[in-house]
Amino acid sequence: MSGFVYPLIVSAIQERISAVSETVISAVWGLLLAAIVFALAYVLAQLFVRLFGRRISQRFDRPSLARMTIRGATASIYLIALFSVLRIYGFRLSQIALTVTVLTAVIGVILAPIVGSFISGIFLLADQPYEIGDMIEIADTGQRGFVEDITLRYTKVFTLDNTFVVVPNGTMRDRDVINYSAEDTRTRQSLEVVVTYEGDLSQARRLIESAARSVDGVLKGGPNIRIGPTRYPASPTCYIAEYGDHGVGLTLRYWVEEPYKLPAVRSEIQTEIWDRLEDADVEIAYPHSHVVFDETSGELPVSMRDGEATGRQ
Repeated sequence: MSGFVYPLIVSAIQERISAVSETVISAVWGLLLAAIVFALAYVLAQLFVRLFGRRISQRFDRPSLARMTIRGATASIYLIALFSVLRIYGFRLSQIALTVTVLTAVIGVILAPIVGSFISGIFLLADQPYEIGDMIEIADTGQRGFVEDITLRYTKVFTLDNTFVVVPNGTMRDRDVINYSAEDTRTRQSLEVVVTYEGDLSQARRLIESAARSVDGVLKGGPNIRIGPTRYPASPTCYIAEYGDHGVGLTLRYWVEEPYKLPAVRSEIQTEIWDRLEDADVEIAYPHSHVVFDETSGELPVSMRDGEATGRQ
């Protein structure tokens, strides 16, 4: 009996070992094929970028659309590679479609904010409020910088403080964004100056205008600058804004060539104004009050008591 059972046990063990070996070999072979497929997809993606990246960039006027097209094409290559690997492991196309549908539904419920950012990214690319390379300012935070990258999920801004700000597109569309270089890098700025009534007003206006023209980065003159139906003088111009309580309010209008120089140019203009008005018959006004007593003001008797002044109206 033992002579009959022993060969059966040995045969079962051999069959089990053979099955395990085939499974291991099949798994290793599947992993090897998957690695080959993804490696081939990587090579094809890099080759696609090298051969067609420049052509796509030249075809689109907007860098963000060109980058998005290139990223979409490379993502499609990797997606095809993924489907090929799934086919290697025995998944049929109908099963893959069902799996993708289920995963999409689950992801749509769980990752709704991220999906919303993707949709907002599509609207940003369509509305074109800013482009890669534009200098923008986020109004509620006051952060200024250059748009470094625009994706379907976020906008990356390289600030003037040498830092990166990554803002999700979902919140970016809800904010007020000031674009300083959408159509023209030249930016018109205003500077308020108040001078006293006793000074020479005409001289003050001339000195303020010449101070602005002497600063690098300010447009010295030329043809009027057209914005829509309106034309503005290109050279610095000083206007009388108001006759205030403490002096005459003057408004200096000037154009800056590059938006990232706005704070520096403004500081230099104010320094020049200070230096020029100091040597002229003009004085910068400041809030002050004069107290005048007359015959209707009453009397204020003052007496000294123990070294302290006391008074009674």
